[in-house]
Amino acid sequence: MPQPKVWLITGTSTGFGRQLVEALRATDAKIVATARNIEKIADWTGEKNMLTLQLDVTNQTQIDAAIQATKAEFGRIDVLVNNAGWGYFGSVEEGEIDVARQLMETNFWGLANMTRAVLPTMRAQKSGQIFNLSSIAGLVSGAGLGYYNATKHAVEGLTKALYQEVTPLGIHVTNVEPGPFRTDWAGRSHRSAPMNIADYEATAHKTTKNVEGFSGTQDGSPALVAQAIIKISNSTKPPLHFLAGTNAYNRAHEELEQEAIEFDTWADDSTHLYYGDEHYWQ
Repeated sequence: MPQPKVWLITGTSTGFGRQLVEALRATDAKIVATARNIEKIADWTGEKNMLTLQLDVTNQTQIDAAIQATKAEFGRIDVLVNNAGWGYFGSVEEGEIDVARQLMETNFWGLANMTRAVLPTMRAQKSGQIFNLSSIAGLVSGAGLGYYNATKHAVEGLTKALYQEVTPLGIHVTNVEPGPFRTDWAGRSHRSAPMNIADYEATAHKTTKNVEGFSGTQDGSPALVAQAIIKISNSTKPPLHFLAGTNAYNRAHEELEQEAIEFDTWADDSTHLYYGDEHYWQ
């Protein structure tokens, strides 16, 4: 029989991360649950097949220590779940650049550095799986979410390249792209830029108020996303993209359709930009 998988999960104090740990506790998986504030996951401390660690993904020393502790306890790392992250709402002009940089440090660089740290182990094993909790915001954009969109678009770009690099090595990579789910993302786990430019009232400000207003009432169940991730982890051909929720599924298809229309509308100009095409522009 195959041996139980070792899961290393970031950001497990709330939301998708906590629900994934709870789902895995009902299996024979070996779990490394991490959080910036380890007190928030203290209820799992000491459980069989469970290791709880303090981990801020913006701290390389803590990243390296988490990898070492996981291997010392369980001997291997089969699944990395890059879940840690937070939200930031506001127009591009009103956004606070220092906050936007902090956002990128967690949502993108934290994920990238966790991935880089785990890859030597997975390459040596010639196996492994990496789940990146991206977002539908990594595939589409909306007014009022520009900087958050940017972090998730960066995750998507990185993961697409990583997929091509590591698939031949026996390592699978999946971006999980949720729409609205009942997590703390639109509540405690976000910050908002000042809304001090009236011109953005009908666009960015409206988005911020709407998203903050439905926090805690979203239809999406984080517990069911956990079940989907576990199912994908057992697949022999896991997807590069997993759209989580009807909202994400519909919005992704709408984005593809609109892009196709725009590409085709400008196709003649796009395809006449080579030496010898000068006559087209005359």
